[in-house]
Amino acid sequence: MAGGHAYVLHLDRDSVLHRLPPEVKITAAVAVTLVVVATPRDAFWAFGGYAVLVAVVAALGRIPAGWLARRALVETPFVVLAVALPFVAAGERVTWLGLELSVEGLLGGWNILVKGTLGVLVSLVLAATTTSRDLIVGLDRLRCPQILTQIAMFMVRYLDVLVGEARRMRVARISRGDDPRFLWQVRGFAAGIGALFLRAFERGERVYLAMLSRGYTGRMPPAGTGAASAGQWLLAATVPVAAAGVGVTAVLLS
Repeated sequence: MAGGHAYVLHLDRDSVLHRLPPEVKITAAVAVTLVVVATPRDAFWAFGGYAVLVAVVAALGRIPAGWLARRALVETPFVVLAVALPFVAAGERVTWLGLELSVEGLLGGWNILVKGTLGVLVSLVLAATTTSRDLIVGLDRLRCPQILTQIAMFMVRYLDVLVGEARRMRVARISRGDDPRFLWQVRGFAAGIGALFLRAFERGERVYLAMLSRGYTGRMPPAGTGAASAGQWLLAATVPVAAAGVGVTAVLLS
């Protein structure tokens, strides 16, 4: 799991968030997301409070707002759904700028949009301050099932290998006169996908046999050292505790 891997969403910065152990960041991110999801949809002010918390954490992690905004476009399909709900939902309707909109659809669309956006932003902050390898280490320290962490570890470790293999196969196809832009050559593209699968399977068999010869018994050695201290857990807990305070207040006032 050493160097040589590209972490697409990770920002190489020196900040307090980057220095925190991954398990505390994962726990805090999950806790904040659960609080956001549990908040009543009509507690509009509460979501503003969550947005401020996310902005403060992003600033502590030295994450540019533009970087977050560009990566958050991944939720565009959910935004389309949220915009369409007021027009297609049933129930009481209101008129706005000549448009007949469903009240239930407006609330439902708002609920999807605001909670989805906050969830995406929390995930992006976690990804920007934690490498893929550290995320797996954190899950392992949190007692995530070994089979899942092992699969994820090998995926991260060999993803670059598979991408390089696919790139070499594509160059070989093009050097032989193939042009994947033409529709009638889709058969060759499909055959290439099948060949890549077979190569990946064979490589996996060789890696597994090599691991067995080195004493692999079905469990990986402990992932990393230096688990989080009590102080680091307390520091990371400040954000979910603050979010929980906002959420409880929203529930009591709703």
